[in-house]
Amino acid sequence: MKTYVKTSPVNMEERKKLDMRAGDTVRVTVKIPEKDKVRLQAFEGLVLARKHGTEAGATFTVRKVASGVGVERIFPLYSPAIESIKVVKHTKARRAKLYYIRDKAAREIRRKMRSGRVAHEMVLDEEPIEEEIPEPVEAEVMPEAVEETKE
Repeated sequence: MKTYVKTSPVNMEERKKLDMRAGDTVRVTVKIPEKDKVRLQAFEGLVLARKHGTEAGATFTVRKVASGVGVERIFPLYSPAIESIKVVKHTKARRAKLYYIRDKAAREIRRKMRSGRVAHEMVLDEEPIEEEIPEPVEAEVMPEAVEETKE
């Protein structure tokens, strides 16, 4: 009787042992197929949530800010499209899910915009600086030039 060994393109044990929690900063290298080649792209950001533990359907959500816009991606933990997962920084989080970060980021942006607008209004409210404008000087006409034009 033949025994078949099930091989997986993903190192399951390595991913299972990965010490990644909400609040950590991770760099996920993703394989992106383009025509006949495969390109690697890094997605680095904050882990907002990790769901379903280490079972087959486990996922984790990563959020980053790109060009001033918040971008979130949900990655399956055991996806063969993921080349590697590296924990860049461990941080202590007091929650298991950090979804409030979305609202917090929006509040900070609103606060910055408001403070920028207030500073702009302060400049407009100041009294304008009055400078003395010199009066226009009339050009003096030379009598010789006038006589030449008459002839």
